[in-house]
Amino acid sequence: MADAEQQTYPFQYLGPDAVLDAVESLGYEANGQVFALNSYENRVYQIGLEDRSKLVCKFYRPDRWSEAQILEEHQFSQELAEIDIPVVAPLTINGQTLQQCEIEGEHFRFAVFPYQPGRAPEFDQEDHLEVIGRFLGRVHRVGAQSRFQHRPTFSVKSFADESASFLLENDFIPMSLVQAYESLSRDLIERLNLRFNDVSGQIATFRVHGDCHPGNVLWQENTPFFVDLDDARNGPAIQDLWMLLSGDEMQMQRQLGIIVEAYEQFNEFNAAELVLVEPLRTMRIMHYAAWLARRWVDPAFPRNFPWFESERFWSDHVLALREQLAALDAPPLRLSVYR
Repeated sequence: MADAEQQTYPFQYLGPDAVLDAVESLGYEANGQVFALNSYENRVYQIGLEDRSKLVCKFYRPDRWSEAQILEEHQFSQELAEIDIPVVAPLTINGQTLQQCEIEGEHFRFAVFPYQPGRAPEFDQEDHLEVIGRFLGRVHRVGAQSRFQHRPTFSVKSFADESASFLLENDFIPMSLVQAYESLSRDLIERLNLRFNDVSGQIATFRVHGDCHPGNVLWQENTPFFVDLDDARNGPAIQDLWMLLSGDEMQMQRQLGIIVEAYEQFNEFNAAELVLVEPLRTMRIMHYAAWLARRWVDPAFPRNFPWFESERFWSDHVLALREQLAALDAPPLRLSVYR
């Protein structure tokens, strides 16, 4: 397996003392408690303060987003929070949301967020789906007021084409599966482009959460708090809805109907976007494998994803993509039954 990127990652310098120094440089009095949260793309820590409150400190992965792109994310989340949409937005400290520090000669950008407790929503509960749907309608109503100028747009090229190329060019795929993957990815990319072309001109793209899976929704007191807008991009509304669906086709059909009915109390949903559910799922699967490959030089990745180097993983990955190729030709989910 070849090196993923000829680039070093300085997260090794983010020991507890360095994290506490960064937080205290902003005027906070920490009590010495530092708890690393489950995050791999960036590094995120829960910090205890002397007044017994908590905050969350997020150190951005160097060279991933530009300063302008990070600030666009912050601005979007603050726009939402200002009108009481439950998004965990960064705190403004000394007039800015993006902070800077230097650790062992390495420059870091970081942000501080309020600590938000919560649990996973129960997606088998209709009232949970309804509340999430209503708030997503409000999120998109704000998101549609403008587009990101610096952050990219969801595209087949960036999520599928470039992902497949990176894996093939850097020898991550076992030789026994290279030919199958190369042929399959070519067919998938062709089909994906056809599906997006089918709705070209029919759908709008605007600022969306981008990674609205259940793990990024914290449920507390009948309110869903949306966290981690790190993957926010311009995209279609369905991007923030499809990852909330699970189960077989009938279950997803039911969940979708409940979410959209609630969503439309605040924002119109374009049913033409339903044809993009399986294309977006396919793109996510392809992008996820390439994301692991691109980050493989970060020691946290081999340690936490050891199965990525196994032939079993790649065999299952090819099988999943074959299933997606069939799904791309299947009829899309419908809304009419539940409306």
